[in-house]
Amino acid sequence: MSPSEPNAPQVPWRRNLAVCWLGSFLTAAGMSLVMPFLPLYIAQLGVHAVGAIEIWSGVSFGATFLLAAFMAPVYGRLADRYGRKLMLLRASLGMAVVFALTGAVQNVWQLALLRFLMGAVSGYVSTATILVATQAPRERSGWALGLLSTGYVSGALLGPLFGGFLAETIGLRHIFWLTGALLFLTFLLTWLFVQETWQPHRAEPPSRRDVWRMAKNPAAIWALFVSACLLQVTSFAIEPIVTVYVQALSHSTAHVPLIAGLVVGATGVATLGAAPLLGRLTDRVGARSVLVGALIATALVTVPQAFVHTPWQLLGWRFMMGVTSAALAPAMGARLRELVPEEVSGRFFGYQQSAQYVGNISGPLMGGVLAAHAGIPAVFLTTGGLLLVNALGVVAFEARSRRLNAAT
Repeated sequence: MSPSEPNAPQVPWRRNLAVCWLGSFLTAAGMSLVMPFLPLYIAQLGVHAVGAIEIWSGVSFGATFLLAAFMAPVYGRLADRYGRKLMLLRASLGMAVVFALTGAVQNVWQLALLRFLMGAVSGYVSTATILVATQAPRERSGWALGLLSTGYVSGALLGPLFGGFLAETIGLRHIFWLTGALLFLTFLLTWLFVQETWQPHRAEPPSRRDVWRMAKNPAAIWALFVSACLLQVTSFAIEPIVTVYVQALSHSTAHVPLIAGLVVGATGVATLGAAPLLGRLTDRVGARSVLVGALIATALVTVPQAFVHTPWQLLGWRFMMGVTSAALAPAMGARLRELVPEEVSGRFFGYQQSAQYVGNISGPLMGGVLAAHAGIPAVFLTTGGLLLVNALGVVAFEARSRRLNAAT
């Protein structure tokens, strides 16, 4: 095995995984640290009308993910050409600077601009996924990707919790500066400890058409991208309506915010515990089987959420959904690694990250629109149905892949 290959023995992939886990945790925590309190920050900047605060909050939130979805394939292509470590350094340093500047803004226009720039410079998690997926041995890639996903999930869970405490103690502006400092620490750790022996492909990169021709089964890859998007849609569709649903189920206004927070957090907590175990399952039985099984299982635990009668039943089903969906991220990553050549893997993982960002944006939007026009149960019936259709599509495309492999 040559030194330039990603699975060469001298590559410290476990150490790289540990640093990428920490970086993903800090990135997710930093992104989620301020989101619940962004309307308060906007009010501090001089916007006082409730409607205007809501509009600016939506713009500031959506702009980041919208531009990030566009930039993910671009940075994936650059990672293929110039190296994954360089893209990790770019993202961590860029986000550190933007967060620090956000703490110094004087008006809401500056805030919106910096949130837009955040989407332009982000990409640590997607690049970390590429690095881990390509450096871990193939027989350990599912476990490694599952473990990596716990960094992002735990950061997203703990960010709002610590954000509330910090908002009370040091103030909103200092939260941005603290987050910038933590991301700069991520930059230093990545610079000092992440090692990449794979030689970047500095030749002129292939065109988009040639890249897709290099893939083993483009249809199966598209099915993976749809799965990545639907995973985020299913997870986030409930967010705009969770408080209303919990209140309707409890027939009371007592402790509704607390219970709603538990309902939202239950999925993440379950994912946090199940992802590494299901990643090992992916390594043992194969990414294709786990992917299809997890899609079907996630659909089957999503649909009953339309028929619950108490908030605690809803919480139980959301917890179960966290367990079943925890298998999807490592299975999709491991399967994508099997389907794409090493020299263009960054671009394909970038496409997958774009699909996830699209799900982040469209999930809450779809959930709110469906709930308003068809009722809250329609949200769960629709997302569950989409997951089942997606599972059937994956089965069909994977069957086609097997036929193609048998023919060759």
